[in-house]
Formats: sequence, C-alpha cells, structure tokens
Amino acid sequence: MGGWAIAVHGGAGVDPNLPKERQEEAKRLLTRCLDIGISSLRSNLPAIDVVELVNWKPIPRGSALPENGTVEMEASIMDGPRRRCGAVSGLTTVKNPVSLARLVMEQSPHSYLGFSGAEEFAKKQGVEMVDNEYFITQDNVEMLKLAKVANSILLSTVQFDYRIPTVGTCGAGAAMDSPLQMNGLPISVYAPETVGCVVVDKDGRCAAATSTGGLMNKMIGRIGDSPLIGSGTYASELCGVSCTGEGEAIIQRVETA
Repeated sequence: MGGWAIAVHGGAGVDPNLPKERQEEAKRLLTRCLDIGISSLRSNLPAIDVVELVNWKPIPRGSALPENGTVEMEASIMDGPRRRCGAVSGLTTVKNPVSLARLVMEQSPHSYLGFSGAEEFAKKQGVEMVDNEYFITQDNVEMLKLAKVANSILLSTVQFDYRIPTVGTCGAGAAMDSPLQMNGLPISVYAPETVGCVVVDKDGRCAAATSTGGLMNKMIGRIGDSPLIGSGTYASELCGVSCTGEGEAIIQRVETA
C-alpha cells in the first residue's frame, strides 16, 4: 500500500483569447473534477470507480455537434491490473457515456459497442437516458454555424483540409480572424468537449477513462481516438493514458512496441 495519484484534463481547443470568465469557468470545472477524484481516493475507492466518477459527475450539459446538428458521443474506460476495457460510440441519448462503456466491459462479452447497438444495450442495462435535445446547447449550435461557414468538412488521406473563407470582420467572419488555429480552423470553433482522467489508487491499481462529443461539424459516423483502446485511452499495471486533441492525428501516430 502506498500513495495515490490523479491527473485530469478538460480537452483541447480552448482559445486563450476567450473572455476571462469563460477561461475561469473551464478552470472551475477542472478543479471540481479534481476535487471529486481526490475525495474519492481519500475514501479508498478503487481507481476504476474514480475515473468513472470524474468523467461524468461534474460534467455540464452539452456536446459537440456533428454536421447534421444532432449528437454522437463516445467514451472508453480501462482497468489496468485486469487489462479489461469497454468502449462506446455513436451515442445519442445516453446521459453518461463512460458509465455505459464500463457496463460494456463488465456486463457484456465484448469490448466495444456502437450506435444503435450501444443504445439498445443501454436500454437493457437500465442506464439513464435523455432526449437528444438535452445535449444541444445554444453555444454549440453557434459554433457549428461557424464551422460550416469555414467549410470545415473536407477530408484528405492525411489530415483535414479546411478552407477558411475571406469574409467580413463582424459576426461569423470575426471568429475566422483568430491567429490560433488547428488544422487551419480557428481554435475558437472547437468545443473543448473531451474529458479524461487517469488514476493510481493507494493499492497501486491504475485506470483511465475518456469521454467526448468529438469534433464540431464532424461527419456522421466519425469515430475519434477517445473510444479506441491503445489510442485515446489505455491502462496497465504500469501506466495510464487519456488523450485529447485532434483524434485523426493521434490515431495515425500510434506506434506499437
């Protein structure tokens, strides 16, 4: 028996040019995640329980929106000592995706369920479900509009090929003027929707979990790195990993020993 450790992240893509109150709001949310994790570890909860709690309990309503304006959420969780994992994609009505990922790990013969199959499994497991509209916030509707103005859905074989139009200096056009970009798009149009946590408990057990709504204006059916074990999430008896950023780049750069 020894000490414990915890690391949390609230996703990539927060523009430092955002108003101070928005930045402070993000910091408060991360602090709340951390406090829940610390309290749970001090109560001797095992690592796998802690990463699940941190990935759903403090998270506010909302999700990144795909190109059709609905929601497709994904998550994964991994129990390091047992080398067991669960993952889900394409969720539209499951309130806590990471909890469903854990149920896939513990209550199914599989490691990964997606879309209608994952939703049907959720119903059978009795998890909390809500209308799709629950996840659609006005802020994210506006960000989706900005991404569409930027014509941000063209793909190449290597990376996203975004074309930023030359538009005015007000409204949507003003958002295109940000010098901070990811794949050619201003970072401000990305929703920092990914949440991740890695924990080592007092008994040395390691676990990791990641949950996300994905990229704003993503294609329907797109799956990022977050639900992919060994890419966006991983845990063993030695380490734990939860990634955030552009999923395509993370997936393409995974190397095996």
